Amino acid sequence: MTLTAYNQVPIPSFMYGTAWKKEATTIVVLQAVAAGFTAIDTANQLIHYDEARVGEALLTLANQGTPRDKLFLQTKFTSLNGQDHRTPYDAAADLTTQVKQSFESSLAHLHTDFLDSYVLHGPHYRRGLAAEDWQVWTAIEQLYESERTRMIGISNVSAEQLALLCTNAKHKPMVVQNRCYARLGWDKDIREICRAHNIIYQGFSLLTANREVLVDPEVRAIAGRYGMTVAQLVFRFAMQIGMQPLTGTTNPRHMKEDLEADQFMLTPQDLKTIENIGL
Repeated sequence: MTLTAYNQVPIPSFMYGTAWKKEATTIVVLQAVAAGFTAIDTANQLIHYDEARVGEALLTLANQGTPRDKLFLQTKFTSLNGQDHRTPYDAAADLTTQVKQSFESSLAHLHTDFLDSYVLHGPHYRRGLAAEDWQVWTAIEQLYESERTRMIGISNVSAEQLALLCTNAKHKPMVVQNRCYARLGWDKDIREICRAHNIIYQGFSLLTANREVLVDPEVRAIAGRYGMTVAQLVFRFAMQIGMQPLTGTTNPRHMKEDLEADQFMLTPQDLKTIENIGL
């Protein structure tokens, strides 16, 4: 199953996220692909990701018969305020140069000559879009226009910021990736903007950001009726409301279970119950 953004590029309906895996990154990517994942998310940010170790897994996969073009690779440009001293670009360079250097570094890490999706890790400030954001976004747009990345997007963004980008950018995002909280209606305001503009919404931390939902008696009862785990229920719910979920589990059995979430269909009433569970 795939999703399609407004530029008609297909993207798998479930994505494996590699944040916080550190030295285990290579092995968990191999396990995720073995379980059935074909979309991998990373970032060129050594605080939380190890993009080069994702690349090591990709080399192994290619040698085992899974070529680059069978996988959807997404990585991110992270600005200085999201990096430590290990920046993948010249910290003294202008922002356009930083984006270009980070992009080239990502290609080298991932042993590829193109990306499927390139994402701005987040705006510089919590409110509005600053001149720095527009400079970075323009550089990302240029990468898209050069056809070196098939999609572009933004992460950790507010509804106000996304609306500004959709209204004023030359190329609006094709994907939006946010931490998704049930208490905020599963990021309802952002999802509505995405739906209006045919942008794919990617939800991360669906489990870890919603621990209270996982133990809710009503949610557990719904999962029991379908014979699925609570995690599968959350991922299935996400898919049915038009979201592309991310999972970062390091457990191979859970990887397979998560992918089996597409084998269920929730009723409209159960969808409504889960959508309103944290409000």
